[in-house]
Amino acid sequence: MSKAETKTLDFDQQVELPSYLVHYQYRLNTPMEVKETSLRAMFGKYGDLLWLNGSHKYNVTNFISELHDLLDNPSFSSFSQEMLDQLIGKLRKRGNSNATINRKMAALSKLLRKAYKMGDIHSLPEFKRQKEKAGRIRFLDGEEEIALFNEIRSHSELYQRFCIFLVDTGARLSEGLDLRWGDITESRVTFWVTKSGRSRSVPLTHRAAKAIAASDKRKPGPFSDIDQQRFRIAWHQAKDVIGLGDDKDVVPHILRHTCASRLVQGGIDIRRVQMWLGHQTLQMTMRYAHLASHDLDMCVPILERAASGK
Repeated sequence: MSKAETKTLDFDQQVELPSYLVHYQYRLNTPMEVKETSLRAMFGKYGDLLWLNGSHKYNVTNFISELHDLLDNPSFSSFSQEMLDQLIGKLRKRGNSNATINRKMAALSKLLRKAYKMGDIHSLPEFKRQKEKAGRIRFLDGEEEIALFNEIRSHSELYQRFCIFLVDTGARLSEGLDLRWGDITESRVTFWVTKSGRSRSVPLTHRAAKAIAASDKRKPGPFSDIDQQRFRIAWHQAKDVIGLGDDKDVVPHILRHTCASRLVQGGIDIRRVQMWLGHQTLQMTMRYAHLASHDLDMCVPILERAASGK
């Protein structure tokens, strides 16, 4: 936080401001008029600066639009703690989990911080992360993968190759769709546009390399012809046919979970799995740590010796 922002926060904490429609924000002792705005207006102003085009920005657009509609007074010049608390309460009444609320609040916080820095709003609320439950992570076993991929092939051979690429690289859906031929060598691919904002390179399995090689080189990328919404429709139709229609966790992102689980179960240490997946924090990767149960096998002889008194 800059010295100017610190001054603004100190001012807010020490002075009780009247609820006028026009506020002033003091930066370097210079008053700046703050007019009313809205979440939609701020997103229209800063959305392209804060988020790259892709599925994540698409989700953020929906988040901000929903939060705008939930506000009792969509126009404001100061975003108060009470406004934030009301939004969280309304989201919870809608059945949003804490994890979903955290994702929406992360988008809101990023947008408000930018607007505050640019002088569009008068003050910021305090964001606190909601406690999330460690949910069950679903991944495909070998038989499920074969059945699902074969059924997807009946819709499109390109879709099947895309699934093979995703499950063997752990790439996010958007990362695979955005891949370009210049990002690929004979043995590895580089993902430049990622959710974390950090590029990463991963080696290719033989079948992932074949899945790429079969694509049309005249296109911008091996999977650039795939429409995400049509792919999702084909995915859900395929999972219905093989009897997984009622399993809400069998979504395309399960291929990333499946890749991670296979690496951990195969004895790859968590740090390397973190690098492979491109997680910003080790905490994200630790969700898969329980799958490394083979690391605990060495504990059994010790307990057995203690039980026998030897």
